[in-house]
Amino acid sequence: MSLNIDYSKYEAVIGLEVHAQLQTVSKLFCNDSAAFGGAPNTHISPITLAHPGTLPFLNKKAVEYAIRLGLACHCEIEKENYFARKNYFYPDLPKGYQVSQHTAPICKGGYVAIVTDAGARNITLNRIHLEEDAGKSIHDQDPDNTLIDYNRAGVPLVEIVTEPDLHTSDEAYAYLTVLRRLVRFLEVCDGNMEEGSMRCDANISIRLKGDTNLGTKVEVKNMNSIRNVKRAIDNEVKRQIEMTERGERIVQETRSFDAANGSSFPLRSKEEANDYRYFAEPDLAPFNFSDAFIDDIRKALPPLPEQLVQKYVQQLGLPEYDANVLCDDRETVQYFEALIATTPHYKAAANWMLGPVKSYLNEHSISIDQYPLPAASLAALIALVADGKVNFSIASSRILPELIKTPEKAPLDIATGLNLVQDTDAGSIAPIVDEVLAKYPDKVKEFKAGKKGLMALFVGEVMKLSKGKADPKLTNQLLAEKLR
Repeated sequence: MSLNIDYSKYEAVIGLEVHAQLQTVSKLFCNDSAAFGGAPNTHISPITLAHPGTLPFLNKKAVEYAIRLGLACHCEIEKENYFARKNYFYPDLPKGYQVSQHTAPICKGGYVAIVTDAGARNITLNRIHLEEDAGKSIHDQDPDNTLIDYNRAGVPLVEIVTEPDLHTSDEAYAYLTVLRRLVRFLEVCDGNMEEGSMRCDANISIRLKGDTNLGTKVEVKNMNSIRNVKRAIDNEVKRQIEMTERGERIVQETRSFDAANGSSFPLRSKEEANDYRYFAEPDLAPFNFSDAFIDDIRKALPPLPEQLVQKYVQQLGLPEYDANVLCDDRETVQYFEALIATTPHYKAAANWMLGPVKSYLNEHSISIDQYPLPAASLAALIALVADGKVNFSIASSRILPELIKTPEKAPLDIATGLNLVQDTDAGSIAPIVDEVLAKYPDKVKEFKAGKKGLMALFVGEVMKLSKGKADPKLTNQLLAEKLR
């Protein structure tokens, strides 16, 4: 049946649940390695495998990481905590239950600030809580059996749960982008969705615009990139609207997103909280924090992306786009901070970071912490351009490659050695200007007749004849005088 649907009369209501693996050395309740990779079932012990008689003990660093994230998200830190058993059977869950937090999450409330084309707003959080990860079921290596790898079982997670506070896939995309940047900045998680160290489930429902009641929610899982979360939300919203328009009932269920064809399929009916039969974990004592413990973590927080963006825009005068790109990861910020500590040319510094430096990193498939040129050397090259000794083109294409090879050399020495220092003597540039204008008498007439775009041709010819050494500013000035 063909339907003529007005999709715009509906509003989506979206809540996101993000699991982030904490970058601790060991697991949440034992000393087994929490590192990604390794041969299957090698990062395990009797505690990970839940052998009878084994007892867990809490990883203090995981607790500190959870509080660090909570403070950065403006949460209230719960001082009196305990763990609970979340009971459900799954083959990759060794105990037959998961140790998590239920009524006393370590972080309550809070928000994450986002910006979309619709403007800036805060996405409200419900909670951030600690829990252990499950193992991994592998379905594609044996034609007849599912294989289980317990290396991931017991790895510490935080689950960041929003309120049903998002309404578009664009908001979800922006939220996840900001959250991934934040966990990387705090160095609590590497944010790698492809490796599963950051995973997102989306709870989605629809309602008519203006309605305040929530519709039946559907959970969509198994999305391995921020882009696929956006696609999955768009797909699910469209599916629910079309079902509603056909008069069909939306069922509360869990669905899996197939990124290959952009559709989803049902996995199981959605559980309610009481289905998990939560009760306090008897093998773990409650754990409490002092104000001093929380304050020490707060004092150790690095400057956060939103604070740095504000600083770069308001104090350094950078465009907001440039500031956001520079704050994409902590290592880039550290290099840029070292750079602006040694040069007053902040906009030029940003241009170099987003231009030649970024190009070099992409070409060599390296990160900024592997960039071979110290910030002080790049600052000296920026000063060379600012002082009019060389132009940006020559500095980036000729001097920078030599400087990377020999970072101990001064940029001015390299420029001098390559005979690249700009000529700022009007007496030597003027004859070249005369030669160029004599070469193009017809173009001169056209220029004087109003075709001002020809100035670029004249400047280019002067630069060519001077082998790039003529000062562009002085060249433009001399040409303007001769062409009056």
